Amino acid sequence: MLDYNFDREYYSSYGYVCGTDEAGRGPLAGPVVAAAVILPDGCVIEGLDDSKKLTEKKREKLFDIIKEQALSYAIIEVSPEEIDELNILRASLTAMQRAVAKVRETLPPAVVLIDGNQQADFGVPSFTVVKGDSISQSIAAASVLAKVHRDRLMEKLAEEYPLYGIAKHKGYPTPDHKLAVYEHGPSPIHRRSFLSFLERDKEKLEAALQKKRAKENELK
Repeated sequence: MLDYNFDREYYSSYGYVCGTDEAGRGPLAGPVVAAAVILPDGCVIEGLDDSKKLTEKKREKLFDIIKEQALSYAIIEVSPEEIDELNILRASLTAMQRAVAKVRETLPPAVVLIDGNQQADFGVPSFTVVKGDSISQSIAAASVLAKVHRDRLMEKLAEEYPLYGIAKHKGYPTPDHKLAVYEHGPSPIHRRSFLSFLERDKEKLEAALQKKRAKENELK
């Protein structure tokens, strides 16, 4: 449950508080997306919570409310190619750094609150908050912006790459998604560094593929 006094304490000690969070660390495909948000001191957005705890309909509604209420916000994507180059942890932190830097162009924050336990350099004092998207309103707001933006993007990419069922799983490593990558090969939006299962689970995937094809033949 959010603690609406959490951010206020940082406001009283520092000034403008910027929360940042990311979405999409675990998927096999698509970018990792980070958002950064500065909300007004004393702002209360009813119903806001960790994006993972909210329904899609609720996230979509809050997405617009957060953008209307925010003093400044930014949403940044880091591509699958850059994820492969940097590794997913560094890519996630880089995305958050870029999001905060974009926010700074319109309103420089005095302090940054980061979801999780990994610190990064934002050019101002910053603090990690474990499970911050369930505690800090500004981090929760960033969580929603990042999640909704990424989900919308993945739905568009699903139309471009229809063989993988992306609209359903948003790129996450479901059994059906892994099988589709094995059957059709990776697409340009797949993270090559996340595909070790293709070799590791080859026998299991081949058996699943043969079973799938047999079922398809029965239906013909």
